[in-house]
Amino acid sequence: MIDEMLNEALAVKASADCVVSEDAIQDAAKRMGNQISQDLADKNPLVITVMNGGLYPAGLLLPHITIPMQLDYLHATRYRGETEGGELVWARTPTYDLTGRHILIIDDILDEGYTLEAILRCCLTQEPASVSTAVLANKLHDRGPRPDVTYCGVDVPDRYVFGCGMDYKGYWRNLSAIYAVTEG
Repeated sequence: MIDEMLNEALAVKASADCVVSEDAIQDAAKRMGNQISQDLADKNPLVITVMNGGLYPAGLLLPHITIPMQLDYLHATRYRGETEGGELVWARTPTYDLTGRHILIIDDILDEGYTLEAILRCCLTQEPASVSTAVLANKLHDRGPRPDVTYCGVDVPDRYVFGCGMDYKGYWRNLSAIYAVTEG
């Protein structure tokens, strides 16, 4: 089973289209980090990374966020290694108290937005001072709740994308560019 999954992931990558280059990703991370640093300079932010997809974007952004901050993470997922989302599963909530804090949530992509919407609802129950969001990629379509995103790196086509934190059945989060599964 593992060999079949690996072979499928290799075949998908071999035929995929690069839709956002590594250079464009690096430029977006610098731009986002600089803007976050300016906007949250006097806010003592708590940065919360959404695992697993947000790990890569957080790694890109954090060196460009030049202000004091605290870091935490949460794990909420609808995909669990699949290519279509299901019921939201919470594996971990943040450990810091969010009350009165300025929160920045970092995630990989805004697709339909169901996961991000649930995360925002959860955070707001603790009455933070503010909640802002940063996603590396915004998928271009109008399906789902699509909550507002404060900081966005790049736009991607309405195709299944992977790389830079986004996966294909658990594989390829580690790629430094964003790829789209070949249509057809």
